[in-house]
Amino acid sequence: MKKHFGLFSQYAIGVLFGWGLIISGMSNPQKILGFLDLSGNWDPSLIFVMLGAVLVGLAGFYVVSKRSKTFFGGALHIPTRRDITKPLLIGSLIFGAGWGIAGFCPGPALVALGAGHLKAFVFVAAMLAGMEICERFFAGYRGKPSL
Repeated sequence: MKKHFGLFSQYAIGVLFGWGLIISGMSNPQKILGFLDLSGNWDPSLIFVMLGAVLVGLAGFYVVSKRSKTFFGGALHIPTRRDITKPLLIGSLIFGAGWGIAGFCPGPALVALGAGHLKAFVFVAAMLAGMEICERFFAGYRGKPSL
């Protein structure tokens, strides 16, 4: 029963996250591109969304740091690696470039895909292809597990 409740709660949290993205406008690539356009018609609203996400994240990490198991009794895995590697920097640059070109990052792209936006379909297809390329060709860069 706990497993089913855990899956349901994960689904509910995902739906809540998707609603948050829709309500905040973050599933609209024009909103993101407006934030990144510093020399044009700059839209600073993304700063407030990010600030809210950071505050929620900090609260979540604080709660988790006091626990040894998940809320449903499973093992709690917190990443411990803090090193900055070449693959991490390259991946960050690719992620940022894709975000700036398309106006999507993975979460909002999936929400927009669910809403039927063609641009999101192209982005998600490219994202999945990139994940497969990384898995096949760059698996040797993996160090020790971070858990």
